[in-house]
Amino acid sequence: MRTTTTRGRQRSFGRLLITLLAVFALIAAACSSDDDGDDAAPATTAAADSGGDAGDDMADDGDMADDDMADGDMADDDMADDSGDMDDDMADDMAAAACNHGQNVGGTLIIGSTQVPRHLNGTVQSGYATAVPGTQLNASPLLYDAEYNPMPYLAESWEVADDGLSVTLHLVEDAVFHDGMPITSADVAFSIQTVQAHHPFKTMYAPVTTVDTPDEHTAVINLSQPHPAILLAMSPGLLPIIPKHVFDDGQEMPTHPRNSEDFVGSGPFRLTEYEPGTIIRMERFDDFFIEGTPCLDEIVMEITPESTAIVLGLENGTTHLSSTLGPSANVLRLMDNPDVEVSAKGHEAIGQINWMEMNVNDPALSDKRVRQAIAYAIDRDFLSEVIDQGITFPVPTGIAAASPFHNPNVNHYEKDIDRAKALLAEAGYGPGELQLSIDYIPPAFVVQAEYVQQQLEEAGIEVELSVSPDFPTWAQRVAAGEYQMTINQVWNWGDPVIGVHRTYLCDNRVGVIWTNNTGYCNPDVDALLNAAGQEFDIDKRAELYAEFQEIVAEDMPIFFLNTPSFWQAYNPAVMNPPTNNIWGQMSPMHEVWLDE
Repeated sequence: MRTTTTRGRQRSFGRLLITLLAVFALIAAACSSDDDGDDAAPATTAAADSGGDAGDDMADDGDMADDDMADGDMADDDMADDSGDMDDDMADDMAAAACNHGQNVGGTLIIGSTQVPRHLNGTVQSGYATAVPGTQLNASPLLYDAEYNPMPYLAESWEVADDGLSVTLHLVEDAVFHDGMPITSADVAFSIQTVQAHHPFKTMYAPVTTVDTPDEHTAVINLSQPHPAILLAMSPGLLPIIPKHVFDDGQEMPTHPRNSEDFVGSGPFRLTEYEPGTIIRMERFDDFFIEGTPCLDEIVMEITPESTAIVLGLENGTTHLSSTLGPSANVLRLMDNPDVEVSAKGHEAIGQINWMEMNVNDPALSDKRVRQAIAYAIDRDFLSEVIDQGITFPVPTGIAAASPFHNPNVNHYEKDIDRAKALLAEAGYGPGELQLSIDYIPPAFVVQAEYVQQQLEEAGIEVELSVSPDFPTWAQRVAAGEYQMTINQVWNWGDPVIGVHRTYLCDNRVGVIWTNNTGYCNPDVDALLNAAGQEFDIDKRAELYAEFQEIVAEDMPIFFLNTPSFWQAYNPAVMNPPTNNIWGQMSPMHEVWLDE
């Protein structure tokens, strides 16, 4: 398989988008007796203020099924061989020109965020809170454009073997870490091995057996089986290249002091200030390997628990960019402001799912009938159409509706209180005899939790809200299995191998957030996922994932709520905003600049 590579704003959506999507949803609902909102238009919502590393978790054009890269179908040459034919000098000139459109090149970009990263090392931590600063501090082998095309970054070229059992990366030769040490193939190998050992997405690099380093600028990734998502797994937020000479010192990687203090990275910006939960300050790295970039002098992330403060900052111009905008009313408010751009572009690969996980090891929730009763008691449609003001779409499975692997033909559990009460009676519970608690990511999902509480009480289940003071506390409780039900958000991460498998595999119950936190285990599900994870034929993969979704819908370890997208709001002075690639703000902003 051959891959030839070279180095390589759009206006925002307005209120019209909301109207069109709402109309589309109503038309779809009118045309079917089933819940067509689940497999209709791509999700669009303002539920981006998901706290912490929320959604570790799709604003979509709905054309993902037509894009080989979207489904990781590496067997098709189109996926690997469509990144352009410019020479490197021309691409470098274009990158440099990104900084030269206006009079005021550079400047300080202020990003508002509600999300608090636990640290900055994305090889051992997933999530948006870590990835946004992390992708400025670290380079990855590849970038991705808006059409899911892999683009060169730290790897200036690569080849995938015809049998799919190896990937060879050719690194740029002038790249250095922030301490001046060269970036070599040994650092790539060390980073992959660290991800394998410590990252919660165990399936992402599970097929990797070894990484050969025949010279300082060549890394050969060897696989035990074909891996249809291997190139996507080299995206900025998934494979940051970290310095072996700093981190390979015998200390435990998840708690390594250099994950936060005196962090040494490989990306376009270097860390100058880090106050957890308050501020992350990063300044341009003058020796970055892409000539003429980064364009900005500095990026400052101002962290606040209140999305309203971010909205006010965007309105008065003291905040330039944010994707943690809070409830839908905030997004609609910003859409009406001519001094703020609002877009649902970018972040297409995320594939967000809002869901309620149920701890199957809990005595009451270990009974499938109880879990199914809970599902029948909740009205997804009301949640999306009323509570979310019509800008989310219900979803019945853990694979986002825009994915070619989404199966809309599973049990949707349309609200049926009588059926819920009957199932509870079969399980031995009369009205008021079952008492449960709901955790949720604070503060993002409090409204959804209160709604579910009300719905379950209608079915005769007494529910208490378990309120965590912050995201880390919530995450620790859930990872340790110290909960009954929890409402939060997860991401598909572009391909089920990366973002879906981790939730269901029996051997991924590892006590880390964004893994199998329900304790669910079904050998048939394991077998289906393992088969789909090494199948290149998209139709065969779709069949395997369809059966997987049917089984999970029956077992009901998770009740899927709806699918939101990632809204971004930014000041018009932001040039080349992160709306032109599939990972949005989880990609390097080396070509972003301010025209003020």
